[in-house]
Amino acid sequence: MKLTHSAIMLVGLTTLSSIASATEKTVNTPQVLPKVIFFDVNETLLDLGNVAQSVTLALDGRDDLVSSWFTTMLHYSLVSNAIGEYHHFGEIGVAALQLVAKQNGIALSQTEANQAIQAPFRDLQPHLDVIMGLKKLQASGIKLVTLTNSSDAGIESQLKNANLTQYFDDSLTVQHLQVYKPDLRVYQWALEQMQVEADEAMLIAAHAWDIAGAAKAGMQTGFIQRPGQYQFALAKKADYVAVDLIGLSEQVLTKQP
Repeated sequence: MKLTHSAIMLVGLTTLSSIASATEKTVNTPQVLPKVIFFDVNETLLDLGNVAQSVTLALDGRDDLVSSWFTTMLHYSLVSNAIGEYHHFGEIGVAALQLVAKQNGIALSQTEANQAIQAPFRDLQPHLDVIMGLKKLQASGIKLVTLTNSSDAGIESQLKNANLTQYFDDSLTVQHLQVYKPDLRVYQWALEQMQVEADEAMLIAAHAWDIAGAAKAGMQTGFIQRPGQYQFALAKKADYVAVDLIGLSEQVLTKQP
């Protein structure tokens, strides 16, 4: 089963309008090849299908509740930003699963919720296009860096278990700032860490809200249109758009969207 993405579009409706004032509808090709490309990880690089299956089992086979769980998880990450109270993304995912279970009269213990979320998230596998796309970008000499809402330990396990560690020069997580993307401070901090200007960096993501945040920070953007993913109408359009990382990497390297 593939994770449904109506949840992500719903989050876009409640968050993107507050971070993206630009309403440009056309693609603008950057003139500068990026020195650094930041990557979102979950769904952008890693397939969330295993997590969706695990969540479905935890919710008594109710696959119709997976999107509700994902919406709740993203919603409460933004609540954490708003009230200045940080919890690891995995903790929010577990708490969100427990909340959805209660709302639907499903008995689910803390231990069961942890088992449904933590291990599956660590063992996600890359989409079939990811390794070839990363190899193309790595061969160009561009520095590749992950930028994720996960914890330090979480992303380390994910990259190791997906056999992707060797493709990245560095990994950055929101654990250090204790605020979640798409807060502008995350992208600005990432630029400082890599010592590059905004127009010298790019974010590649499969989430419209992530693209909007990076664009607002002045970064170049590449949108991978995974199944069910679409850009938000009120946000600036991504500079590059493709259905997979192979196509997107070719566009970036040739500057031909």
